[in-house]
Amino acid sequence: MKKITLVLAFIGMITLQGCTTNNDHTDNDTISEVFEYSNVNFFPNSYSVVLNFPHTLYTSDMVLVYRLSGFDQGADVWKLLPETYYFDDGTLSFRYNNDFNRYNAVVYLEGYDLAGLNNNLKLNQVLRVVVIPAYVSNKMSKVNLNDYNAVIKAFNINENKMIKVQ
Repeated sequence: MKKITLVLAFIGMITLQGCTTNNDHTDNDTISEVFEYSNVNFFPNSYSVVLNFPHTLYTSDMVLVYRLSGFDQGADVWKLLPETYYFDDGTLSFRYNNDFNRYNAVVYLEGYDLAGLNNNLKLNQVLRVVVIPAYVSNKMSKVNLNDYNAVIKAFNINENKMIKVQ
């Protein structure tokens, strides 16, 4: 009985040795990309906007949303959402926040007195959605995601190919 068990175990080991896979596949068709949305307005009905993507994303894609918050020496200053503003006493004044799925991102305002916010914080906003495929997300720990320019550089995004969405 021991010999039969030993033979079966040996045959099983040989059979399992043949079951290897090669995981060296690189997906060269999936690239990081940027969608830009101009003239975004947060109106009092919900203080939120839906940014529909020009195409469906993969469930494994990472989505980062940035807001153009100003200019510094002629260069755009992009801030990663969520972006929070506080009163002088340290309590929450308001914040830009977002959720996303494969089809769109919802960007919304949260806060104390949204109706009283200056219109330059609610109207004519410019938002950029950066899509990072899962196969390159291993670079995520090496990149400061708060720095839009560092993200663009790290993921080899060509801004000339940015998709402007109306």
